[in-house]
Amino acid sequence: MAAPSPIDQITDKVERLLLRHEELQRTNALLVEQVHALQAERDSLKSRLMAARARIDALLERLPGASAEERKERT
Repeated sequence: MAAPSPIDQITDKVERLLLRHEELQRTNALLVEQVHALQAERDSLKSRLMAARARIDALLERLPGASAEERKERT
């Protein structure tokens, strides 16, 4: 069997590169989806944390005998 011509070799390389490019595009799209999901989860956790802090602050305010300054030093 004769060696492939330079045009055939280039064609094969270009086809492989196109396939690899498509794979990378699909991988990138999946990673972008994951980033968005993680950002939404982060935002939800931040919101829950702020709500929990607000509840703790409210409870600290109700403690007898502690001044506002002492309660701030604990947080």
